[in-house]
Amino acid sequence: MGMTFAEKILARRSGQDRVVPGQIVIVRPDHLLTHDNTAAIIGKIDADLARHGLVDPSLPVIVLDHVVPAANEKTAAGHKKVREFVRRFKLPHFYDAGVGICHQVVVEKGHALPGRILVGSDSHTCSYGAVGAFATGIDRTEAAALLLRGELWLRVPETIRITLRGELGRRVAAKDLVLKIIGDIGADGANYAAVEFHGDLAALDFDDRFTIANMGVEMGAKIAVFPVDAVTRGFLEGIGAGEERYEPVWADADARYAREIEVDLGALEPLVAVAHTVDNVKTVRETAGIEFDQFLIGTCTNGRLSDLEVAAEILDGRAVAPGARLLVLPASREVLDAALERGLVRRLVAAGAILLPPGCGPCLGAHMGVLAPGERCLSTANRNFKGRMGCKEAEIYLASAETVAASAAAGRLVDPRE
Repeated sequence: MGMTFAEKILARRSGQDRVVPGQIVIVRPDHLLTHDNTAAIIGKIDADLARHGLVDPSLPVIVLDHVVPAANEKTAAGHKKVREFVRRFKLPHFYDAGVGICHQVVVEKGHALPGRILVGSDSHTCSYGAVGAFATGIDRTEAAALLLRGELWLRVPETIRITLRGELGRRVAAKDLVLKIIGDIGADGANYAAVEFHGDLAALDFDDRFTIANMGVEMGAKIAVFPVDAVTRGFLEGIGAGEERYEPVWADADARYAREIEVDLGALEPLVAVAHTVDNVKTVRETAGIEFDQFLIGTCTNGRLSDLEVAAEILDGRAVAPGARLLVLPASREVLDAALERGLVRRLVAAGAILLPPGCGPCLGAHMGVLAPGERCLSTANRNFKGRMGCKEAEIYLASAETVAASAAAGRLVDPRE
């Protein structure tokens, strides 16, 4: 009997011939991601760091992104503490405010590679499954211990196989696909499971895969992973990561799965996750006409160049509806630079969009886009929980960049295919 991706990589990295679901293994991750919460994490182990030092300066990847620029004195003090920590231990993988959102940066800078194990004190660390890495979120206490010891335990997950057939229709996006899956199986449908994607994957470009893997945790998954194929290799070559830098891992043909799901891509249509849960998914046709005060295109889910391109294309010759706000948030400085070069920023701003610096601010309700009581936002982000954007009396709906852009011009939910 063969092994799944998760079983195979955890067996290799724990020094065993094979492992089975439910087994506990000890592994040494290649990297630990932290962000603004680094200040709180190292605060837990100040005395231990003074006594024992850091296990490996190359282990942490630290990105300041959640509240950038700093919105208040407390945040600024936290950022200062992180910078002092980086200087003290001469950490090579530090990205200060403005470089981008942590998950985009980790992938752009080549820290997430096929066959690697990455953990992060952020639940959307699962994004790196887009490049064939085992990547998952851990809590702050685990992250603190990992800085000192360099190893942690993981339970080998069961695996769900999702096979995709066909290709997406016009103005139907990867966001619609992942919302469809989450809506069908529920927000807890893949709890502590590894989710593997198989089938007609050539129909999905790398940005599509990033969006899908990013939202793996919204179905409860431990990891969400794609195989390394021509699409993956093309992306990695583009960031200077040749095949000599990694060793791909993938499931055996005779691996055993806890569940198998098949999705017909051609049957999908634009979808929306209605407040206040990600699995409250309906078609745009069913919900068309709902009015919104704010629209958000960006975040680590849909803030890539392709998202800005499609938004600019849809908004060309149109303007954001009177009384509405459209926020545009590139996922990184690299994305912003490319968008500037291609004239996308000019086109979006001409339509009435407000350009925000690369970061997480409005997505988690930190600043720059907090909602007021009674307001409603249509967002390309990954969560629509009550209070997520800073106000418990506001509503958040989730959709693709195509749907958000088209709806921003109308001021209400519309089908981007029309």
